[in-house]
Amino acid sequence: MDISNWIDRHADLTADKTAIGFEGGDITYAELAEKVARLAEMLTGRLDVNRGDRIGFLGFNSPEFFALLFACARLGAIAVPLNWRLAPREHQQMLEDFTPKALFVEPEYVAHVGEIGGGVGRARLVAMGDPPDGWLSFQALLDGTAGGIWQSQGATYDDPVVICYTSGATGTPKGVVLTQNAVFYNAVNSTHMHEMTSEDRVLTNIPTFHVGGLNILTLPALHTGATVILRRQFDPGEAIDDLVNASVTLTVLVPAQIAAMIGHPNWAAADFSSVRMIDTGSTFVPSKLITAFHEKYVPVGNIYGSTETAPIATVLTRNDTSRLGSVGKSALHCEIRIVDDGGNDVPAGTPGEILVRGPNVMQGYWNKPEVTAEVLRDGWYHSADVAHFDQDGFLFIDDRKKDMIISGAENIYPAELENILADCPDLAEAAVVGRPDEKWGEVPVAVAVRREGCDIDCEAVVALFDGALARYKHPKDVIFVDALPRNAMGKVLKDELRQMVKG
Repeated sequence: MDISNWIDRHADLTADKTAIGFEGGDITYAELAEKVARLAEMLTGRLDVNRGDRIGFLGFNSPEFFALLFACARLGAIAVPLNWRLAPREHQQMLEDFTPKALFVEPEYVAHVGEIGGGVGRARLVAMGDPPDGWLSFQALLDGTAGGIWQSQGATYDDPVVICYTSGATGTPKGVVLTQNAVFYNAVNSTHMHEMTSEDRVLTNIPTFHVGGLNILTLPALHTGATVILRRQFDPGEAIDDLVNASVTLTVLVPAQIAAMIGHPNWAAADFSSVRMIDTGSTFVPSKLITAFHEKYVPVGNIYGSTETAPIATVLTRNDTSRLGSVGKSALHCEIRIVDDGGNDVPAGTPGEILVRGPNVMQGYWNKPEVTAEVLRDGWYHSADVAHFDQDGFLFIDDRKKDMIISGAENIYPAELENILADCPDLAEAAVVGRPDEKWGEVPVAVAVRREGCDIDCEAVVALFDGALARYKHPKDVIFVDALPRNAMGKVLKDELRQMVKG
């Protein structure tokens, strides 16, 4: 048995119920089950996909991706959703790492993949729209299927089913491998947290290439037999309209989205009486964003986790949303410890590193056994995040992975930017840190030292990133100094830089 069985069971029990509401029409559970079966036949019969093969997807939120994921689960293959915000060079790194058997591409990104060229390796390129020369047509492949594959092809819950990429601290991408079992237990954690039933209507408008969009509510809703209202991308006015008029009961909104909605002219008059709860998280959440929903009588839950934990590790339920700043307590099928540098549990009120254990934790990083061994030790995932419990056992985050910048819920690792700055002949040295930002939470700022005799300016430094990294990763400011502060071992003192860039 595999997780595609979820869709078949709901198709048998509630065939005509809407599984996914999407632009252009609703998709029932029966229709979704048929699509999964036909895609499974397409993958194995036309693209020679076997157990363990990787299937890439590059595009916005779509029902086809979810059907593709469940089809992969049926075959024991692995779906790999790619962040559509990245530059071709970044995608090339990932493609060369997970070596897909096939890459499914939406029309908006066909030219983008063309820029990668040979970096796609031997992957069969499948266009979701009109195919260019040398590409396969998704629709033609689908039309060529007969009855579909309805039975599991030997896949089990122990098989990997998805790889979600997150940037590594060295500036190279890391593929987090989640098994079907991890996805299942995460769904159970979510169902328990949200008191979710088949009557719920879940709005998904954050990207499903992130575990937040994929796993906090969307896959759990499909496991429960609820309805998912899926939007290709986030729009603040559309989100408000959905919460008012689409009978939405649950949704996930990151702080940048909430801020955009509050700033929309339709916010003040909006009635969210159908909404039982919204989730937020992924970064520090200003209390004013939470209270804006509380003033509309909507509880705001919070979650701590990461891609490595699928992501639900702790939960702040609607019964505890008055505890502003907390990320709650351990999820139903999860354990949390706070330990000191010696691995000893610390008392309430004392900061320490967050350790997570549970069936929702990743299998490891793709092709990175050494890095996996560093973070998975003695059955526990070592997060490198710092937090403390209060006297009632509620978790509060004190710090996070030291150098990571979280901007609008996107993770940015300074090493990625610093690698590019290091190649600039006009700069003697440079470092990147985060600056607090009211809209995005944080934005990257470069602190640079000009090489003697060079007069490079801020605009020229920022231009170095054009075409190299996604736009949201570009530094929003450049501060020039005579020398970077360093300790006796020569390490750059980033805490001093963070104070410097606050300005």
